[in-house]
Amino acid sequence: MAESLTVEGAGRRRFWNLLAGAGMIAASVLTIQHFFNANFPESIFRGSFCDLSAFFNCDSSAYSPIAHFHGVPMGYFGLCAGLLVVLGALFPSAAFERTNKFLAFFNALGVVGLFIYSVFFLKSLCLLCCGYYVFSLLSFFLFWRYGPGWSFPSVKLLAVFAVVALAGAYGFQLFYEAKKEAQFGGVAMKVVKEYYSLGEVQNPSFISPCWTARASERFEDAPIRVIEYVDFLCPDCLFLYKQLKQLEKEYEGKVNIAFQFFPLEAKCNTVVEKDLHPGACALSLMAAYDPAKFKAIHDEIFENFERAKSPEWRAELAKKYGVEAALTDPAVKDLVQRIINTGAEYEKTSDKYAHGVRSTPTLIVNNRMIIGTLPYAHLKAIFESLLSEGGRAGGEGRFMENWVDTRPKKKPTPPPGPKK
Repeated sequence: MAESLTVEGAGRRRFWNLLAGAGMIAASVLTIQHFFNANFPESIFRGSFCDLSAFFNCDSSAYSPIAHFHGVPMGYFGLCAGLLVVLGALFPSAAFERTNKFLAFFNALGVVGLFIYSVFFLKSLCLLCCGYYVFSLLSFFLFWRYGPGWSFPSVKLLAVFAVVALAGAYGFQLFYEAKKEAQFGGVAMKVVKEYYSLGEVQNPSFISPCWTARASERFEDAPIRVIEYVDFLCPDCLFLYKQLKQLEKEYEGKVNIAFQFFPLEAKCNTVVEKDLHPGACALSLMAAYDPAKFKAIHDEIFENFERAKSPEWRAELAKKYGVEAALTDPAVKDLVQRIINTGAEYEKTSDKYAHGVRSTPTLIVNNRMIIGTLPYAHLKAIFESLLSEGGRAGGEGRFMENWVDTRPKKKPTPPPGPKK
């Protein structure tokens, strides 16, 4: 009798296949949840438990170009695959097993492709995605080892699967659009309220001469003032670049944006213990060499984000703009170091770091600090409020970190005891 994974009395093997499918579903659900939390946060205080480092970072995948297809998160397709595996284990049949083995092969190819894309292009790895990869490859192994020989899948099952999957995808697309609209409505107003709940911080003692937007000669004279601590090779900084690029055009003549160099490379920044982003120091020096060329160099680096990680590309960039001397110029090194050091002027957000500013991006918008990235809709809402109301009185908070609510927790007042 031929071996089988889910039929012909394969109880133990069916259990392992059921476990693999359930794991695929769980990982997919968490991935979908994180996709929407990252792109459409309900609060400015939000985050992900799996953003452990620059490499193990779920946000990088959530913001990547392949995170969704026309509003349908990639995790949804994994959810469909996992559901089929579970159904095949719960309601075994030869046709179901042939179909699942067929789909498991293409799912495994997709998993390998996504892993390669994450490691070699995004330079990061999502732990939630890794969970899906592991369970998917386990399912593929089980079908390859114990499943039937290669044969055509059931056309009827594939047709039903396609119809149900398309219907679900359409639902996710509608949900995606609704979430986008919500960001400009009640959620945006909540974020503005949270922004104004913060107390004010001072501007850094030295503001970089390199600006991406200029509405006035003096930085303090613009109605909207943004100081951004940024690393050119930080994935979240690339996300912020795209948001600010759009806002710079919409608020031209109303916003000043000063670029405070903060490369996360130990070569020039003592805040980091190791070179998280090799080459970030060199890019900072080249961009700072001539403020008149800064904007062009800044945009070219972010528009070629992956290529900028290559020493050869950086050498070509320096040659193109005539800033080869930046890497050895003492004055430029002193300038960048002076800007980096201003991060130590702020209250520490962690005992682990000497600087108040210790991660990128960090924004100071009209003297209120936001650590991390914000969706375009949230930044736009804050900008609009600053223009219409001209600022409000500060609150109890001291800074705003979008993945950790750092506001001190008020201890509940104990109920009064019985009177003696």
